[in-house]
Amino acid sequence: MMRDMFISLFALLVFSTACKNDKNPIPPVAQKIPKKLETHGHVRTDNYYWMNQREDPAVVAYLEAENQYLKEVMKPTEALQEELYLEIRSKIKEADQSVPYPDNGYYYYSRTVEGGEYSIQCRKKGSLDAPEEILLDINKMAEGYAYFAVGGGSVSPDNRILAYAVDTVSRRNYSIYFKDLTTGELLPDIIPMTTGSVVWANDNKTVYYVLRNEVTLRSERIMKHTLGTPLSEDQEVYFEDDDTFSVYVTKSKSGKYLFIGSGSTISDEYRYLDASNPDGEFRVIQPRIRGLEYSVGHAGDHFYIRTNLDAVNFRLMRAPVTRPGMENWQEVVPHREAVYLSGFELFNNFLVLQERKEGTNHLRIMPWQGGDEHYISFEEEVYTTGPSVNRVFDTDVYRFTYSSLTTPSTTFDYNMKTRERVLLKQDEVLGGFDPANYETHRDFAVASDGTRIPLSIVYRKGFEKNGSHPALLYGYGSYGATMEPWFRLNILPLLDRGFVYVIAHIRGEQFYGRKWYEDGKLLNKMNTFTDFNAAAQYLVDSKYTSTDRLFAKGGSAGGLLMGAVMNLRPDLYKGVIANVPFVDVVTTMLDESIPLTTSEFDEWGNPKDEEYYHYMLSYSPYDNVEAKDYPALLVTTGFHDSQVQYWEPAKWVAKLRDMKTDKNLLLFQTQMDYGHGGASGRFQWIQDLALEYAFILMQLKED
Repeated sequence: MMRDMFISLFALLVFSTACKNDKNPIPPVAQKIPKKLETHGHVRTDNYYWMNQREDPAVVAYLEAENQYLKEVMKPTEALQEELYLEIRSKIKEADQSVPYPDNGYYYYSRTVEGGEYSIQCRKKGSLDAPEEILLDINKMAEGYAYFAVGGGSVSPDNRILAYAVDTVSRRNYSIYFKDLTTGELLPDIIPMTTGSVVWANDNKTVYYVLRNEVTLRSERIMKHTLGTPLSEDQEVYFEDDDTFSVYVTKSKSGKYLFIGSGSTISDEYRYLDASNPDGEFRVIQPRIRGLEYSVGHAGDHFYIRTNLDAVNFRLMRAPVTRPGMENWQEVVPHREAVYLSGFELFNNFLVLQERKEGTNHLRIMPWQGGDEHYISFEEEVYTTGPSVNRVFDTDVYRFTYSSLTTPSTTFDYNMKTRERVLLKQDEVLGGFDPANYETHRDFAVASDGTRIPLSIVYRKGFEKNGSHPALLYGYGSYGATMEPWFRLNILPLLDRGFVYVIAHIRGEQFYGRKWYEDGKLLNKMNTFTDFNAAAQYLVDSKYTSTDRLFAKGGSAGGLLMGAVMNLRPDLYKGVIANVPFVDVVTTMLDESIPLTTSEFDEWGNPKDEEYYHYMLSYSPYDNVEAKDYPALLVTTGFHDSQVQYWEPAKWVAKLRDMKTDKNLLLFQTQMDYGHGGASGRFQWIQDLALEYAFILMQLKED
């Protein structure tokens, strides 16, 4: 009760202080109730531990007080935010349609209408000239919901029943529904608390789905449901009892096999079943071995297996369906030190490899019988490419997408036999956009250990490196996820205002293959942060920008990056934007009841191991806040975030308010209706982005 009174008092103080335009509202009095956290004999005091009480009205009051403070401080920029919103929205073609793709006798596509926040999912039978069938009008379905996400769309083999999933909370807990496409009616079968993925057996009545743990949200259980039967009769097909693994279910492109995949950060295990025999038992392809990663596809009498077995950058193997174990794997594509095999696609007459060499994606076409292999060629220095939707197995046509920081997303059909390339669509950017007005290239910073850090850079033509331009530096650096240099419509307002936009391909990505990832995780994690700061320093030293005009942005694990680089080199940045930031690393990774914790011990380390505990503590942003000057900071989160709980950024902001010695702006926004991915609508995200850009421009204006 006493804490409730303190929080209510704080809310009043924040509001009244904000109305006076004071940039630093009074810190919450409730911080005086500390919690002692003891690990390995090391005691930490956490003054803000109480913020993890999601149902506590005092916590909600605190978050709403911060939201009110942000609103009051940013009130003078409302006209600018509206200008930015309209500027970005005016570039989007509101009435648009995706490229239809063929699948089992139909062409599937989505389209959007003027003003509609969501898409309309459609198909046509046999020909693009056939009448349109509307599968789902998500605009109508979403009416009355603050958040509405549809996933898991899967049509039965006889094309009659659509299985789809809906999340209205933004916790990524989906309920599965079934729609009869001949009558338009919903079936009574409704399956809650799933990942949203639905896979059909070939009998048109049996489906497989994945149940999540209600506490940790781990994907842990594969279930089998027969349409028209009670959920109580659903059968458990597989339960993953190792809480460092998560499970999923898929179907081969050939339609012949169902696969259950069980994976952790560094290990995989697959099971398979003939899709025409749903009453059969799944068999293991290769039992899990710690450190052995593999994925599976099917063609003919063989499984094709991408694996890191004796291959840091992966290689492609195959094994007979009847004897799929590792002892029968035969090499198809060997390991290469300088080429990372990121994926593969199987066709009747061709194999397509997705490769990364010298940081750039390549598409390699390999005929099964005769003919020369070749690569699809591209002209730009900085670009990205990858597969589009390829559902047909017996075809010579491969569909792929291409994009760069100056070229909008473009879809091609490529005839693998004749090498003819057909342009199907390039996303249209309205408002007079001309790619010739912009330039992109690659540059390199040098890390403290001498490693060259690639930078993908874009700016408007006429840009001069004289230190006078503002810059936005973006990074992520975790999970091996490479931040591709694809077209970003949302940065055009910055480029048109003289900004340079830079992606730092820091260690923790897989820009240069698997080792680039390994050198930025676990006990090498500090490389990620020092790489980013080296990139920032290079931009200043090379006069792309200056420290009083340099801004940084990252989200989720990229938010961890923002917190760490701020603690290490706060002098480098004028301002920082941290979206849904993972900043309370040690406390979170010690709590195995929180989603993602157990599955990520091989990414960050397990702090129950003393070596990892002290290493993680050395960079955890929340634990390393100090009494010193920090750059201006905007932090955003979602109250329903299932990946980075809202209290991590809430605690971080509260501690910064208490500790920092500067007068720079510190703002914190909690979206009370959203989760990790933000708003679900097609235009709602623009409002959040307009706020971020107004925050940046406000800092420049104050100079």
